[in-house]
Order: sequence, then structure tokens, then C-alpha cells
Amino acid sequence: MASIKYNPNGQKGKITYNSDIVSGIVALSLQETEGIRLIPSKSKGIKISFEKEGIFADISVIAEYGYSVPEIAYRIQQTIKQMVESMTKYKIAKVDVHVQSVIFPQAAAETPEASDAEKPSSEEN
Repeated sequence: MASIKYNPNGQKGKITYNSDIVSGIVALSLQETEGIRLIPSKSKGIKISFEKEGIFADISVIAEYGYSVPEIAYRIQQTIKQMVESMTKYKIAKVDVHVQSVIFPQAAAETPEASDAEKPSSEEN
């Protein structure tokens, strides 16, 4: 765990952010992004590093079928940048987005119950 010091406008005192705080903000922004799911792991596919230039975020997600992957990646980058910078006053230097896979919806006709319901009954005629 890294703790980062922030001293706005030369004020006396300091504000210290733990890297887990920034990771939590990133996770929150990802949960608000439509069309994706988080990676089911302890880190949720989020890697954060603090550098001199700013915060570097490496994000891995699963896209849902029917959404434009470039559009999803752009929305992720913009949402993370806006939320982290407004909540912590740190600058986001770079957000890399990796789409690991696409989730396809299960067709209702593939289930035995649905296919039985669609067949006409011979008793109805």
C-alpha cells in the first residue's frame, strides 16, 4: 500500500491518500459504466501506479455483447479521469483499457422449457 501526499496551493498540513482509496474510486466508476463487467478477481482487474506525471491506471474488463468496444473503452477512460480527479485532485496521466472477453446473452430458445412452450399443442386444433 502506498500513501500519497497532497499539498494544494502550498497550504500548511498535508492530505494523504492510500492507493486503496484511488482503486476504490476507480472500481466505483467502472460499476457505473454500462456495458461492462468487472473481472472476477481480488483486484477486479484494476492496477494503479503513482508516478511523477500522475496516476497510471491499467484496467481489464469484460464487455457485454451489443456494445461498441471502442466506445466502452473511451467511456471508461473519461469516467475514471473525471471521478478520480474530482475526488482526489490528482491528475490521471494514462488509462489503459483491456477488454478480456465478450459475454454473449443466452438465447431463450436454447432452453428446453422455452422450446416446449413454443410448440403448438395438437389438442388445441
